[in-house]
Amino acid sequence: MTGPLAGQPSYGVWAIAGTIGLLAMFFLLRGRVRIEKGWAGSNIARFTGIERLAHWLLALSFITLALTGLSMQSEHILLAPILSPQAAVEVLRLSKMLHGTVAFAFLVSLLLAFLLWVRHSLPHWRDVVWLLKGGGMIVRGWHPPAWKFNAGQKLLFWLAILGGAWLSFSGVMLLMPHDPIPGYEAYRTAWHSIPALALICVVVAHIYIRTVGIQGAFSAMGSGQVDANWARQHHSLWAGQELKRIEDDAVPDAGDALPSPSD
Repeated sequence: MTGPLAGQPSYGVWAIAGTIGLLAMFFLLRGRVRIEKGWAGSNIARFTGIERLAHWLLALSFITLALTGLSMQSEHILLAPILSPQAAVEVLRLSKMLHGTVAFAFLVSLLLAFLLWVRHSLPHWRDVVWLLKGGGMIVRGWHPPAWKFNAGQKLLFWLAILGGAWLSFSGVMLLMPHDPIPGYEAYRTAWHSIPALALICVVVAHIYIRTVGIQGAFSAMGSGQVDANWARQHHSLWAGQELKRIEDDAVPDAGDALPSPSD
């Protein structure tokens, strides 16, 4: 590799380890964000089947790209200590093949995610309030109102879309035998690997928040349903809207309640 990171192929491993360490420290200080009113016992539909399909296709393809990319970037740290030289060569060969193939699934899922969620990810003045209050992650009992996507999810969305688009572009550039942009050759690997590493660290934090960090959050993309009290706590504006719609649907129409003349 040439450029500012030449001779430092382990920077990715240390950056991810540092991210995990910071998250572990935050968990020890803050603990898990629990449902303060307890489980309601009733659920609200949060994501449709196509939304969950787009999410998991994007997530699994990105994780595959991250693992294969790291194995190619830091093979002396990740592979050499546990594999024989022959096995390491084979893993690198498979990593290169998977990296190039799965990139197409990543690009398709990225486009699908954009079409599904861009309308929920536009900026709103409540996002400023949410950020100033730390999204309810810092002070217990202090949960700013939010619609379907809060400011943190909106930031994640745009980081994923813009970062994923850049990674797709820079990845294609790496496949070209000649650099079409003057001066790009010296930094072509760094321009792909540094944004990829930054996005990996963001995704690691996202995985923490949606599994260990916030109680009840995983079910949103697991079953597509969330507990009603969880929704009221973390997305109160959206939850109020959805619960009202459910109540309205449950009330029979006044005309349907009256007996017909033939009864």
